[in-house]
Amino acid sequence: MFDLFGKLSQIQQKMKEGKERLANVTLEGEAGNGAVKVAVDGNRQVKSIDVAAELLVPERKEELEDLMISALNKALKAAENSWEAEMKNAAGGMLGGLL
Repeated sequence: MFDLFGKLSQIQQKMKEGKERLANVTLEGEAGNGAVKVAVDGNRQVKSIDVAAELLVPERKEELEDLMISALNKALKAAENSWEAEMKNAAGGMLGGLL
């Protein structure tokens, strides 16, 4: 007989382990030829934002905001892809390809 609860417990454990691994993965996004850089972990938590000094003037406020949004979205997309791959890897073998 198929032990569904046992399989679910194994999947939960593997997903927990995957999240722990993802916490140690750093993914980056940048915009404006590197003028703005954002680093996030694999669990999509922002770890750092680096802004070039020349953008820190009132006249470039809107440009800075746009670059920050762009860099953050790139980093978060990379983290999302990493997270999805890790979770599919954790559960995929146990669910017979349902994920």
